[in-house]
Parts: sequence; C-alpha cells; structure tokens
Amino acid sequence: MNKKEQSLAAARAAGQKPDEGIWETAKVIIQALAIAFFVRTFFFQPFNIPSASMYPTLKIGDYLFVSKLSYGYGKYSFNFSFPPFVAHPWNCCPVDFPGRKVWPDTPKRGDVAVFKYPQDLTVDYIKRVIGLPGDVIQMKHGVLYINGQAVKKERVEDYVDPTGESGAGPTVAQFRETLPNGVSYNVLDFGEIAQDNTQEYLVPPGHYFMMGDNRDNSQDSRFLDKVGYVPIENFVGKADIVFFSFEPGASLARIWEWPLQIRWSRFFHWI
Repeated sequence: MNKKEQSLAAARAAGQKPDEGIWETAKVIIQALAIAFFVRTFFFQPFNIPSASMYPTLKIGDYLFVSKLSYGYGKYSFNFSFPPFVAHPWNCCPVDFPGRKVWPDTPKRGDVAVFKYPQDLTVDYIKRVIGLPGDVIQMKHGVLYINGQAVKKERVEDYVDPTGESGAGPTVAQFRETLPNGVSYNVLDFGEIAQDNTQEYLVPPGHYFMMGDNRDNSQDSRFLDKVGYVPIENFVGKADIVFFSFEPGASLARIWEWPLQIRWSRFFHWI
C-alpha cells in the first residue's frame, strides 16, 4: 500500500473524507484572518516609525499598536469610507464631537497620537498632544509655555546616539518635561534654533497643537503652513505600546541578522 492509499485508509477509518480535513483547515485560517481584520479595523492598528521626530520616546524601526477606541471612531478611523462617519452622527450617541461619531472622546494633554497630516490625508503622522482647544502655546529659548506658564524642564543625562539616528550625535542634550496635568517625558535639544523661539499660537476650537519630542528635528504644529493646528476629526488613535523594534536598515528577509538587529529591550514597551 502506497502513501496515498494509506492516507485514504486513515481518513476512512476516522470517518472523514480527505477534502473535509482540508476544508476544516481552511475554515480555521479564514476565521483567524477575520478576527485579525476585525481587531485591526476596530480596536488596534499597527504602525511603524519611519522618522526621528519622536526620539527618544519612539525610534526609527519601532512597530506599535494604536488604540482606535481611545478617541472614539471618526471618518479617518478606517482605511475605507463608512457612511455614518461622513454623513451624520449615529442616533446611539448622546454626545457628538466634530468628526467623532461613535463613543466620542478627546485627546488628553501628553498623549502620543496618530493623526492624518492636514496637507495630505493619505499620510499618517505621530506626535505628542501639547495644546488643547483654547490654549496659548509658545516656545521661548527652548522652553515650552502653555497659557503663559513655563512647563517644568529639567536637565537629565545626555541621550547616547552613536549612529546619529536622532539627527545629531554621538550625544544629545536631554531634558525631562512635565506638563500641567503631570504627564512627564524626555525631549532632545540640539541647541537653540529658530523653532525654539516662536510666536504665540492660539489653538482654535476643535483643534490640537502637536509637537515631536525631538524638538529640533520635528515638523509639527509650530509650522502653520505644514502641520499647523490638527482638527479632532484627523485623529486616528492613541499610541499604546511598542510590540516590535528593528534597528534602522534591518531587513525582515535576512533572518540570520535578527539576533543582532532586533531591539529586544523595546518589546512590549509602553508609551
């Protein structure tokens, strides 16, 4: 008896046709893909970091999950058009923020959030929420001011950057900022540049002022002709956790390099 005959005999002995086993396997795969699609569409969407604007918090090569539930669903929460989000609010929602239609909520000061770039809605940006609607934001000699009050800024140990990924190296001055609501994070400062001394920015209603933690290497709301004030409807979600991280230039195809190219210490790093 050859192998094919043996397989057929085993299938008959189990009371199952060969094609039934294939169909069962296919159903498991389809169900797994459907669950993954549902989770990605409605709950957590993966993003990767392509630029240095959020160093030291987020690095080039980081892969992270963004929670779509954090700010509710809006017309840019999905990668496809969904009529209830572009036409009218659902009757199920007692409260409606502009552009957020289901379980609406607003970004909090200090959140690291993904949003659609106002000048090109096909591009995703990630920055930190600094200014809320009605706030007055200004930079003076590298110090952040919110509503006329200087944000606490303390010098900490230099950021070691031998590869120059952040835009400078081998070391960069690093500071600890603490926002009025108590959220703390580190920022980098290469030295005083034009963006360290700005005009006063009055954040319009329904908009937010976003800044990168790599202050001298970030195109953010300080550039009114680029990012400017970000409307609430442009928000995709809140960055929650880094689940994977590669050194810049690493390749998923070169498996033999993974042990040296993967940043193991950044796995499951909360943002």
